[in-house]
Amino acid sequence: MTDSAQSLCKGCRPEYKVTEAQIARILDSPMFDSEHCVSDEVYRIRLELCRTCVKCQDGLTCMLCGCIVPVAAKLKARGCPLPGGGRWAAE
Repeated sequence: MTDSAQSLCKGCRPEYKVTEAQIARILDSPMFDSEHCVSDEVYRIRLELCRTCVKCQDGLTCMLCGCIVPVAAKLKARGCPLPGGGRWAAE
């Protein structure tokens, strides 16, 4: 393992990266029904807000809470963990 790979957290290492296919499979699961999820428009806005955040890594991982951004942004009960109120709130 290289020195740079050792300095990464476990979830940031290439062998642990979550793929788009895995995220799609998660979002297709029964827990992501309309009762638990925000509308497509709110989801799109949340993703855009996250992708412009300096704490968002590769548009997929939040470096503050470690969540998979496309999964957390879809859930009504989740809010942005950014200190000071976050970029979006739970519904």
